[in-house]
Amino acid sequence: MCVESVLIRICRSFLEILVWWLLLGAIPAMATPHIQHWSLDNGSRVYFVEAHELPMVDIQVVFSAGSAYDGDHPGIASLTNGLLDEGAGDWDANALADALARLGARLGTESLRDMAAASLRALSESTTLERSADLLAAVITRPTFPPDACERVRAQTLVAITNGDQSPGSVASRAFYKALYGEYPYGHPALGTATSVAGITREAMIDFHHRYYVGHNAVVILVGDLDRSGAAALAVRVAGGLSAGEAPAALPPVPGMGANVGVETISFPSAQTHVLSGQPGTWRGDPEYFPLYVGNHILGGGGLVSRISAEVREKRGLAYSAYSELLPMRAAGPFVMGLQTRNHKAEEARKVLQQTLEKFVQEGPTPEELIKAKENITGGFALLIDSNSKVAAYLTMIAFYDLPLDYLDHFKEKVEAVTVAQIREVFQRRIDPAHLATVVVGGKE
Repeated sequence: MCVESVLIRICRSFLEILVWWLLLGAIPAMATPHIQHWSLDNGSRVYFVEAHELPMVDIQVVFSAGSAYDGDHPGIASLTNGLLDEGAGDWDANALADALARLGARLGTESLRDMAAASLRALSESTTLERSADLLAAVITRPTFPPDACERVRAQTLVAITNGDQSPGSVASRAFYKALYGEYPYGHPALGTATSVAGITREAMIDFHHRYYVGHNAVVILVGDLDRSGAAALAVRVAGGLSAGEAPAALPPVPGMGANVGVETISFPSAQTHVLSGQPGTWRGDPEYFPLYVGNHILGGGGLVSRISAEVREKRGLAYSAYSELLPMRAAGPFVMGLQTRNHKAEEARKVLQQTLEKFVQEGPTPEELIKAKENITGGFALLIDSNSKVAAYLTMIAFYDLPLDYLDHFKEKVEAVTVAQIREVFQRRIDPAHLATVVVGGKE
């Protein structure tokens, strides 16, 4: 099952790390993949990149079925996704695992805030690929939700929630998302709460699967050693059995600058204090994404060369790591600044973080900072599309969020076109240092 035990720095799952890495600038300088696209009769959208370097195929089937769609049952998306491979079709969990092992295939499931996914990596030899694809098809179309597995996965989730209560980073993340989003669908923990998870029934999970794991809500990603006709047949084999269904309604816009502006201090027995501060930021397809992204790279997204790192780490030695991130989602994802510091230095570090943002918003970057940021962003992208799985992550981002198929082709030129004036203007209009939600967790000996 997918268990997110720590939710900041924002959903550290394999799939999501790849997707967020892409949006933080991981665009290759080399030729970008040629993307082919079509739809199945049941409404599933298919995206395919042909790659014959290795005799492998990577498949991902992604649904708008993450925790943003939990509704009145926080945690149901995670539970449902975690049970997909606990029994499907004619296979129980052990039979599925044995069949995958014999085929040398790898199956995975993921549940995030916007999306839920099932993925498969298999050899491209026809018999092996077909049998592996049949297993993936069963997992997404015919999960059985065995009662004993439901209780086991529930128990594992409750343990993960309890473990999160003992982690200052997890406590800070939960409080930060709640402060930022309140009752908005992004505001509750993706795993749910102990109370909500305990109350979710097996029937509710089955209903959630029937509602959201449908063709019109599915995106199929294929990357690997196939031609177009083989990819078309494989897509039908994997997702053709989904009922057509309907895509869920679009998420509403995120209201305002944040639900709870101000500083929330949570006493916690830890050696260091965690500080998170921010507001709703940008979304996938935001027309002002590029000046926001390049500006954030200068502010705190560029590692040790960023302003926040220089002010907090280099000049004052207040923290080993201090950063800012823009995390676009379907609706406005967080703009977040964060650090960990010694308990008695927490207030000083928080003020330095705040002052650094205020100065950046007021003045913008220098021309020299902008040149270095562009060089850094555009200088080393080729290694980030050197595997099928990484290309599949690009496709997931493009397909799931309805970005143009040539998005990667034009990314570099859009970065190069950003100016100092654009960054200063958009930060002054979109980022308000006086309206930050800040969470401070620690301080208790």
